[in-house]
Amino acid sequence: MSKKTLPAHEIGSGNIFADIGLPNAEEQQLKTALVVQLGRLIKQRKLTQSTAAKLIGIKQPGLSNLLRGHFRGYSVGRLMRVLTAFNQDVDFVVKPRKKAGATGRITLVPASA
Repeated sequence: MSKKTLPAHEIGSGNIFADIGLPNAEEQQLKTALVVQLGRLIKQRKLTQSTAAKLIGIKQPGLSNLLRGHFRGYSVGRLMRVLTAFNQDVDFVVKPRKKAGATGRITLVPASA
């Protein structure tokens, strides 16, 4: 048997947007997490996109685009307001970074159901 060699790889930072060198990587990751949470809520409540879009005050094609990751025109604040339309509380926690010398980070931690 011949030994299979694995392709060279790197361990990611936990932020794909930073790993591929995109600007505003932290913001992009946060927006993505908010949109993923929105998608979960829609699925959990068994809503159609049309019904969900009416609930948050946008048109169905706009919601479809949003859920497919096209959120360029949406601020983090607007996405948080979208979640509040689904009766979700959005809380902020500011705390010192544990890792010495590292810059702070922004993460979304969904509450357990």
